[in-house]
Amino acid sequence: MREHATLLVILIKLLDWSLILSGGTLSFYLLEASKNFPVYQGFMPNSYLNALGIAFLFSAWWFPAFNVYKSWRGESLFEEARTLLLSWGGSMTALLVFMVFTKTTTEFSRHWLGLWFGLVFVGLVLSRICLRLVLRYLRKKGLNQRHIILVGSSVLTAQVAARVQVSDWMGLEISGFFSDENSSIDELNKLGDLSQLVDYVEQHNIDQVWLTLSLKDMDKIEAICRQLHSVSVEVLLIPDISSLHLLNHSVSQIDGMPVINMSVSPMKGANAIVKWLEDKLLSIFILLLISPLMLIIAFAVKLSSSGPVFYRQERISWNGKRFQMLKFRSMPTDSDKDIVWGQAKNKHPTRVGQFLRKTSLDELPQFINVLKGDMSIVGPRPERTVFVEQFKHEINSYMQKHLVQAGITGWAQVNGWRGDTCLQTRVKYDLYYVEHWSLWFDLKIIFMTLFKGFNHGETR
Repeated sequence: MREHATLLVILIKLLDWSLILSGGTLSFYLLEASKNFPVYQGFMPNSYLNALGIAFLFSAWWFPAFNVYKSWRGESLFEEARTLLLSWGGSMTALLVFMVFTKTTTEFSRHWLGLWFGLVFVGLVLSRICLRLVLRYLRKKGLNQRHIILVGSSVLTAQVAARVQVSDWMGLEISGFFSDENSSIDELNKLGDLSQLVDYVEQHNIDQVWLTLSLKDMDKIEAICRQLHSVSVEVLLIPDISSLHLLNHSVSQIDGMPVINMSVSPMKGANAIVKWLEDKLLSIFILLLISPLMLIIAFAVKLSSSGPVFYRQERISWNGKRFQMLKFRSMPTDSDKDIVWGQAKNKHPTRVGQFLRKTSLDELPQFINVLKGDMSIVGPRPERTVFVEQFKHEINSYMQKHLVQAGITGWAQVNGWRGDTCLQTRVKYDLYYVEHWSLWFDLKIIFMTLFKGFNHGETR
C-alpha cells in the first residue's frame, strides 16, 4: 500500500470533492419543501449550481494549502479534524466573500449554506475516521508497515522506541538500533556499531533510519548521512534538544533550507487569521452587549471623584509593541506618582473603584483595545514598560511571553496567578499558553473566566 500512496491521495481528493458537491445538493433537496427556492428547470437553480462550483474551486485550492492531504500517520484525529474545519471553513468564507462582492447574498438561503457546511464537515471527519480504522486494521495485520532502525543509544532513543512500540496502529516497526557505545535499551535489539549500519540497510528491507543524536554530534551526523547516501533509504533526524528551553519548536524551510524552529510565535499563517477573527468578532459582540453597563460605570466613575473616566497606562504587547491600555479609573488622579510593582494593599481606590477592581469591571474598556488591535481577548497580561525592562533581566524566558498578543484574560489569570502572586510561576503559565495555543484553548480560558473570574488579588 505504501507504494500506492499517491493513488490513495487522489482517491481521498475525489471523495472530498464528491462530499462537497453532494452535501450541497442534499442540503438543497432536504430544505426544498420548506424553503421558497427560485423556480428552476433541470437539476438545481443556476445560482445554486454556480455556488457549488465556486465552493469546489475554493476547496481545491484551500485544502492543499492547509496540508489536508499530507501523511497523518502518527498524528491525532483531533488535529486532522481541526485542519479539515479550517480548510472547509476557509472555502465557505471565501464563497461568502464572493457573494458579497457580487451582491448575490440575497439569492441564497442561509439555512442551505449552514446545512451544507455542517453536512460536509461531518462527512469529511467520518471519512477520515473510516480511513484510519481501515489503515489501523491493515497495519495490525502487518500491512502498510514502515521498517525503521535507530542510530544512537541515549535516553531519547529509548523514549522514541517506547512510544513507537505502544502505538502499533501507526504501522511503524523498529528493527533495532546502532551505536558505538557499549549500551543497551530495553526490548530493543542492538544491531551493531555505526560501521555496520550501511551493510545492514543494504541487506534488509529498511525504509527509514532515525538519527537520535545530540546536536553536539554534528560531525557524526554528517558522516552517517554521507554513508547513507550510498543506499536507498529515508533518513530522519530527531535531535536530542532536551537541554534547551524551546517554545513551539518545529521544522520548516526557508528557501529550501531546513530550519529547526526553536522559539517561534504560534500566530502565523492560518493561526493568525483565526486569532484575528476570534478577537474582532467576539469584541464587537461583547462591546454591543456591555455598552449599557459601561455607560452606567462611566457615570459612576465621573460622579465618584474628579478626573477622567478612563485611566490610560503604557503597556507592552506582541513583539515588544507599546500601547495605551484602557481601564475605568478606580484611583484618585494623583495616586500613580510612585511606580512600584504590586503592593495592592497599599493602594487606596475610590469607593466606586474598589467595587470595580473587586469585580474586574474596570477591565471592560480593554475590549476597545482588542477592537483596535492593541490586545487580544486571551493572552498573557501586559505589563508596564518599566517593569518589562526590569523583569526581562531577572526572570528566565520572561520576554518569550511577548511572542503572542497580550490579553484581557489568560491561562495564568484563570488559575489564580495574578496581582501580588509569584511572577515566575505566572510566566510559566504564560509560556504554557504560548506553547499550546489553539482556538479551543482560547475558548476554554474564556469559559473558565466567565465562571471563575480573574482570581486576582486587587492591583495588577
